[in-house]
Amino acid sequence: MDGSATLDEIMEKTGLESAAIMRAGLSLSKDKLLKIEERQITLIKPTFEGLKYSEIGLPERRMSRILRELGGRAPLQRVAEMAGVDGKLCAAAVGWMKRKGMAELEKGDGEIFLVSLGVPEETPDEKLLRILRERGGIVKEDLNETLAEAADILEKRGLIAKNLKVEYRFILTEEGLNSISKGIEVQRDVSQITPQLLRDGGWRTVSLRRYNVEAPVALTWPGKRQPYNAFLDELKMKLIALGFKEMTGPLVELMFFNCDALYMPQDHPARDIHDIYFVKNPKYGSLKGYGRYLRNVRRAHEDGWTTGSIGWGYTFSTRESRRLILRSHGTAVSARTLMRRDLEIPGKYFSIARCYRPEVTDKMHLTEFNQVEGIVVGEGLTLRNLLGVLEKFALDIAEADSVKFRPDYFPFTEPSVELLAYKKGYGWVEFGGSGIFRPELTLPLGIKVPVLAWGLGVDRLYMMKAGVDDIRSLFTFDLEWLRRRGVI
Repeated sequence: MDGSATLDEIMEKTGLESAAIMRAGLSLSKDKLLKIEERQITLIKPTFEGLKYSEIGLPERRMSRILRELGGRAPLQRVAEMAGVDGKLCAAAVGWMKRKGMAELEKGDGEIFLVSLGVPEETPDEKLLRILRERGGIVKEDLNETLAEAADILEKRGLIAKNLKVEYRFILTEEGLNSISKGIEVQRDVSQITPQLLRDGGWRTVSLRRYNVEAPVALTWPGKRQPYNAFLDELKMKLIALGFKEMTGPLVELMFFNCDALYMPQDHPARDIHDIYFVKNPKYGSLKGYGRYLRNVRRAHEDGWTTGSIGWGYTFSTRESRRLILRSHGTAVSARTLMRRDLEIPGKYFSIARCYRPEVTDKMHLTEFNQVEGIVVGEGLTLRNLLGVLEKFALDIAEADSVKFRPDYFPFTEPSVELLAYKKGYGWVEFGGSGIFRPELTLPLGIKVPVLAWGLGVDRLYMMKAGVDDIRSLFTFDLEWLRRRGVI
């Protein structure tokens, strides 16, 4: 060493605990034998996705290689399929290919083609991912300008995570160097006199260590609730305190409750395999006990029944209603609740429902997520009442600074409203949809009063409240992240 070393380097060299090293360092610094410098550093580590890409290659690199194997010009869809890049990831990969000078798009013969511009050598972001895979973690401030810019890009892509920490560096002073040159007499320090020291007379040769109340101690991590689970419990208690009753429903749901009872036509694109997980075995369930509701819903779909609507104008399939799926939204729980015999009118109900959709996983989307679903049933309810409830959610629950609403469309509500909220330093976030259930939904279920309804992404509510920018962090097993989250 050159007369200086970091705390981590000394720990690795000596095997001592950080608290012991800091205690000795503070003692030596008081005698002006060394000085301790502190600096804020940014430790960067690869995420799970980043590690995967460091091994198999970034999507744009894989597509570029396939394109070259196909002769340098090939249909975009074919290249993406062969490279294992699909959905929203394909569009992002093409963008990076263009930015890195790997390829360009060309239209022809009714298709979109990729044309190779060459396969560049290892790019800075790829180099940084490789280094991170080899070392596990790097101090960002120690990187050169090119790699530091690559780190910013990788962070935006969700491929690396950063953690701010304090680095301690111990530097020998001139007096300390002189003391070493003269030779150091090692004296045993103890913090207490033990029976053994009294028996063998060792107390005569040891030095009692002075107690330093400023010396840092080893960090301890007491047990606590998982932060996101604690937030969900807190949310539930707040809703109950506001007079809401909890409603529940199954994760494996019938298409009848998930879509049909919500006046969603059976040929709606949101009901195909790209938006819903279908159960393979068994494929169908039973609607025993719901015959009256099924008949009413069928008529509402076909010709409007007695709702004043003309319906969707197609032949309703009872078999399709019995199809088993994984619940794709929390509104299915509301449909079940409106059919309950013990439904209270007026009444307020909520659920925190686990939902499933075939999404492309990224910083804001997962294939399984939570929705906070709510309905208010009663005479004289209006859109103004609904907006008041939504605003309270955003301001009180997510601790947003401001909210705004914009018109939207859902098959089961009219009018329909989308909620967006803003928080300084976080930006605008879309939370979900809401509206007033249409008569084509409520009347077939025997409800003759207005029903306010909303389904909000509770995962995003917590992200805004806690300042989390990656939804995957909510379900992480990263102990470092879990330990540093505050207790709600």
